[in-house]
Amino acid sequence: MTMQDFREEELLGKAYDARLVRRLMRYLRPYWGAVALTLFALVGVELFNLLPPQVMKWAIDGPIRHGEPSKLLLVACVLLVVIVMRSLTGTLTEYVGSMTAQKVMRDLRHEVFAHLQEMPLSFYDRNPTGRLMTRVTSDVGVINDFFSTGVVSIISGVLAIALTFTFMALLDARLALLAAVMIPMLAAMGYFFSRGIRYSFREVRRHVARTNSYLQENLAGMSVVQLFTREEENRRHYREFNRRYRDAQILTNFYFAVFFPGVELIGAVGIALVIWYGGGRYLGSAVTLGVLVAFFSYCERFFWPLRDLSEKYNNLQQAMASAERIFKLLDTEPALRPPEKPVAVLPLRESIRLENVWFAYQGEEYVLKEVSFEVRRGETVALVGATGSGKTTIIHLLGRQYDATRGRITFDGVDIRELDLAAHRRRMALVAQDVFLFSGDIASNVRLGEERISDEQVEAAARSVNAHPFISRLPKGYAAPVAERGSTFSTGQRQLLSFARALAFDPELLLLDEATSSIDTHTEHLIQEAVARLMAGRTSIVVAHRLSTIQHSDRIVVLHHGRVREVGTHQELLDLGGIYRRLYELQYRDQLPSNATTAKNTGSIPVEASNA
Repeated sequence: MTMQDFREEELLGKAYDARLVRRLMRYLRPYWGAVALTLFALVGVELFNLLPPQVMKWAIDGPIRHGEPSKLLLVACVLLVVIVMRSLTGTLTEYVGSMTAQKVMRDLRHEVFAHLQEMPLSFYDRNPTGRLMTRVTSDVGVINDFFSTGVVSIISGVLAIALTFTFMALLDARLALLAAVMIPMLAAMGYFFSRGIRYSFREVRRHVARTNSYLQENLAGMSVVQLFTREEENRRHYREFNRRYRDAQILTNFYFAVFFPGVELIGAVGIALVIWYGGGRYLGSAVTLGVLVAFFSYCERFFWPLRDLSEKYNNLQQAMASAERIFKLLDTEPALRPPEKPVAVLPLRESIRLENVWFAYQGEEYVLKEVSFEVRRGETVALVGATGSGKTTIIHLLGRQYDATRGRITFDGVDIRELDLAAHRRRMALVAQDVFLFSGDIASNVRLGEERISDEQVEAAARSVNAHPFISRLPKGYAAPVAERGSTFSTGQRQLLSFARALAFDPELLLLDEATSSIDTHTEHLIQEAVARLMAGRTSIVVAHRLSTIQHSDRIVVLHHGRVREVGTHQELLDLGGIYRRLYELQYRDQLPSNATTAKNTGSIPVEASNA
């Protein structure tokens, strides 16, 4: 799915899609007992709704007409029982129906969230977070409204119309047929209304999604917005999004403003015809007064469900649009599928190999080209190069967050695409430059929900990476709350916590993606020993910004424009006099002897190499 497809998907689909309805109904299957009870109670509600006019007819044509006050008490008692039963069945319908709807929505939200977790990083590269949040919150909420009130109301309306017309026909068939004359007019109005409201509802949902996406992006980047004084510009953009959302909502309100008075007008015409014709029949002694009063009551009940059905049909329209988007998301196959018969993940015995690896995030714009190198068990291999040379991409490929476009990556000769994905990721830990901390406390951010990691192990890991001193100074220590994304901690503190997290999981393979590039010199010295201890006995791949952190690596791979240009130890690469030598001189020119810069050079070095 392309970004354009994702943005315009709100415009796809039908006003009513039986396939979508059947798919939604499958979520009700585990709760068929509650559904059956709701339907049974619903029939009771509608029957008890229709009994009071019959009781009134009985009272008018019986005790009142014949002057039998002693029977009026019986009539009152019957009417009270009917109303009580109507209230009880209505309460049962509301409670059981709402409870079932909430359970269905819980299952749907869980399925959507689980599916999002299975999607690779390439999916999130294309789809804005705000739009995905709209799927899980707003769209699921619309379907919740449909299940909790819409389905019940539609079934209730159909039952009410059918039963009311039956009772009317039993009272007087001619009057019933006269009232039914208005149905084609109401159906025509509902049809034209539904066509217009369908478009307006989808426009509203589309602009809600766009507004949410823009809002989420700006709130997440508020520090940048304020630093570059973009408040007024962002307000202008948001005002435009808000205006479009307002216009779409106003169009929706216009259709409602026209439709409901129109329904009332048609209903009033129907009732007027019944009064004219029914009154004439009463004067001609063709019907009794009780029949006429009961019929007036049924006539009003007959037209109101028709109005409500039109409104609930609009809720159905909204639910169809939301279901269409949700199922389109659920039907998006993850680009990275686990193998049908995964190979068991065993401890690394020999090496990791990248064999002629090519990779492009989009089309033919290759970030990596013919990349080949080996990382032997227990080695520390560093990746250096200019910004955009492909270092972090290699880290993503090793964690199989993306798959190589061409070539392959093997672990002891087994293609990474054949390995059990979850087990493969469990044996590695990543410490990145941009550390992500979750809301909660410090201890939960170190163990990440892994209950086998005890409080003692959390503290031991923090001590090993020198994070314990700053944690112990916090009022609640390891129970200290962590704000969203760890905003209350400094960059250095967040990175120390990420080192503690990696150590607590005791990984076999350690990936360090410029993990010390944002740490001040004092903090860097504190964690150098911890990093050495963390990498001891482990296979480690280090993306380096500061060359001082990787001078003792077993091998250094120099990348340039996505290709491997040099491989060797720190000293071998210095003696080579190529890209690495140039990088080293740019970083340490003030510390080198005056004749050091005259060392041999194999050729001109691109200026962008200095950005490493």
